[in-house]
Amino acid sequence: MRILFWGTPAYAVPCLDALVAAGHDVVGVVSRPDRRRGRGSRVQPSPVKRQALDLGLPVWTPQSLRQDTALQQQLAELAADVFVVVAFGQILPPEILAQPRLGCWNGHGSLLPRWRGAAPIQRAVLAGDGVTGVSIMAMEEGLDTGPVLLERSLPINLCDNAATVDQRLSRLTAELMVEAMAFLAGGPAPTRPQPTTGITMAAKLRKEEFRLPWHGTALQLHRRVMGFYPRAVTQWQGQRLHVLATIPLLPERAEDLGAPMMALAQSPWPPGQPGEVVAVAPGEGLVVATGEGHLLLQEIQLAGKTPCRGPRLLQALKAEVGQRLD
Repeated sequence: MRILFWGTPAYAVPCLDALVAAGHDVVGVVSRPDRRRGRGSRVQPSPVKRQALDLGLPVWTPQSLRQDTALQQQLAELAADVFVVVAFGQILPPEILAQPRLGCWNGHGSLLPRWRGAAPIQRAVLAGDGVTGVSIMAMEEGLDTGPVLLERSLPINLCDNAATVDQRLSRLTAELMVEAMAFLAGGPAPTRPQPTTGITMAAKLRKEEFRLPWHGTALQLHRRVMGFYPRAVTQWQGQRLHVLATIPLLPERAEDLGAPMMALAQSPWPPGQPGEVVAVAPGEGLVVATGEGHLLLQEIQLAGKTPCRGPRLLQALKAEVGQRLD
């Protein structure tokens, strides 16, 4: 099968590798343009472009697909049987969608029609979904509206963050896309239309969402930390503090935590104002009051410092009962 692959972040790399390993003829890769990344803000290629170059594949990085008619012609001349799209980051215009004889197929990180759009993994964690998955979908002009060929689910545990779920879904996307190509090679694909109910949209993440509102419940705050990992932020003694891992100390969720966290969740912690440190859990972290319940700060990162947890967290913050996060 002649495949043109479209993708940008690290999430898409296992799928590209899997298609090559399966013996498909990947005729090229389209990715987003190089941009400034990481410390020093150096201009760097996307993870998919970097991997494509390592594989010796031709790469295109258009600024605008709709306006670049010369590129559209170049891609058409590749005579790909199918376009595979995984987290590319731009909407494909009709002129592109119409090119491959077997269509354009997207590996999307949710069980459609739940969480159509840009940030399905983060939104699923934020919402407290217990299950997510991957959908292999035939692409249309609408945003993630096409019929589904394959889907597979996996659980989201209480202490999963967006990065751990991303890694598992990335591997699952690669497996399912290889299966999907086998279906397409054998004849018409047996797709099913998406349900017309249960549609939710996964809006892009906004910087203002990353600030932790301590008046929220312990569970809501925990989901923000996990869903926005590693970007959830608060203030500590006038310093910017990223909160990387937490545990909601809720007796009703204690069985989900395992020992020794189960015992901490069942302990009678003193009351406090939202954001107030009410106790130090030796070797574990800080217990902070919220609008409802208590939250254990398990891993943090002060601005300009390395992440730390447990005893190193306590040493870094030098926190005392009664001090506040805000």
